[in-house]
Amino acid sequence: MGIAFGFFIGISISSAHLTKISLLSGVKSSFDVPVAEIDRFSADVDRSHAVIDTSSGTKELEALGSIRIPKINVPSNPRGAEPLPPGIVVSESDLFLRRLWGEPSEDLKKKPKYLVTFTVGYDQRHNINACVKKFSDDFAILLFHYDGRTSEWDQFEWSKNAIHVSARKQTKWWYAKRFLHPDIVSAYEYIFIWDEDLGVEHFNGDKYINLVKKHGLEISQPGLEPNNGLTWEMTKRRGDRDVHMVTEEKPGWCSDPHLPPCAAFVEIMAPVFSREAWRCVWHMIQNDLVHGWGLDFALRRCVEQPAHEKIGVIDSQWIVHQVIPSLGNQGEAHNGKDPRDAVRTRCKSEWAQFQARLTNADKMYLEGLKRIGKQG
Repeated sequence: MGIAFGFFIGISISSAHLTKISLLSGVKSSFDVPVAEIDRFSADVDRSHAVIDTSSGTKELEALGSIRIPKINVPSNPRGAEPLPPGIVVSESDLFLRRLWGEPSEDLKKKPKYLVTFTVGYDQRHNINACVKKFSDDFAILLFHYDGRTSEWDQFEWSKNAIHVSARKQTKWWYAKRFLHPDIVSAYEYIFIWDEDLGVEHFNGDKYINLVKKHGLEISQPGLEPNNGLTWEMTKRRGDRDVHMVTEEKPGWCSDPHLPPCAAFVEIMAPVFSREAWRCVWHMIQNDLVHGWGLDFALRRCVEQPAHEKIGVIDSQWIVHQVIPSLGNQGEAHNGKDPRDAVRTRCKSEWAQFQARLTNADKMYLEGLKRIGKQG
């Protein structure tokens, strides 16, 4: 009897196992779905009077929307999307403007390959107009407005096809952290994050991209014409070449000729990121450190090593820093300092805080590895 009972239990377990199959082969799932549930769902779909046909139209779609569906759980889906079938999950987006009518597949006559962003005030409209004209229709234009004035920009025809985001008295890194998530801008090969006070007489967007690709740069910037807006030797334009990746700085400034600011370095004024590099850089931007000071020294972490071969300055497509403290004038007097001085004081403070956080994060992580190594 015991033998017969055991045999019966074994057969029952085997049978139960064979009545379940994975919902989607090849997709990691934490449980199986009963075959009966799948068959019932398929039968309900087949019995539905709903018609889904892009050529003849649709009808009775609510019938499909009301069908009872098997429970789905796909742990390999993005966080929060586990209850969805993988075929419907769209984990990335874009900034392509679409129509309110017609077929979605016909919305875009041409998809922009690159994204150019400027953080602007209306007073600099003519300079931004000159900048935008240096970019072909392969570039999408996104304006971040720190003064709240957006509709006036429609005096420029290109503005009607640009994207406008407005929040008063905010910096480009505040905007970038909130509106340029890597999954939102993944459609673009390169992302320009530029200031508004740049002269572009000697710059062409298409030629710039060609040189970036030719030299395999993941992070770059145009060379700066030497004037009173120049801070670092690394970003100074060289007149005898297309690109440079190393320089000589003031004595004692560089502990290694291949480290910032002598190499693997661009400024935060007019950086250009590949989408791969931007995915890393975005995560390094701190929510509360809005001026971005100190990022330039840390960008080398976000490219393949050696970093000085992936970060460089494009000399033959150069710009001029006009040194217009327009955003600085948006500040307010603080602790006896005038608005511009108060803004600059915060910039310096943020640099110190960012470097402290980064150094502490490095130390914490590496000490943790050390402890794990000892335990092993």
